[in-house]
Amino acid sequence: MENLWAPWRIDYILSKKPEGCIFCNKPKESRDDENYILYRGQYHFIILNAFPYNNGHMMVVPYRHTSTLAAWAPEEQQEMMQLADLCVDLLKRTMHPDGFNLGINMGLVGGAGIADHIHLHIVPRWNGDTNFMPVLSDNRVISEALGATYGKLKEALEELKRPRQCKSSETPA
Repeated sequence: MENLWAPWRIDYILSKKPEGCIFCNKPKESRDDENYILYRGQYHFIILNAFPYNNGHMMVVPYRHTSTLAAWAPEEQQEMMQLADLCVDLLKRTMHPDGFNLGINMGLVGGAGIADHIHLHIVPRWNGDTNFMPVLSDNRVISEALGATYGKLKEALEELKRPRQCKSSETPA
């Protein structure tokens, strides 16, 4: 039998599990880099999934603790989709995936790991990214440390925020 090494998981395995909702607690802390919070919007934030399906797996999470999309204001709905689009753009710039899965798992039966606080998953996909590991051994190989992925995405986000410099041949808009 071969060993699959994932030494960063021991921190989670041995750590004391936080009380309450992590999606409510993490944005209240002033530790965005440690919590892998990539971006904060008015109604939602973008966070990397600590236990990703694939490298670059992000989530758009509302600040409001809710398990449903019911009674959302149009601006809340709009921001969620805008931030999902930002996630896709950042992943295209940094990781060059061939496609994406975007989805919301509602309720435990719907597959939600945190059923009381809805969130939208953005999972980058590559042609052939399904391999023998999940099929034969119920394991997934994640090829890059979460911190390295976060760093790439954060850098791309900062690049998007910088004003674009006009080249001498360009006419300013």
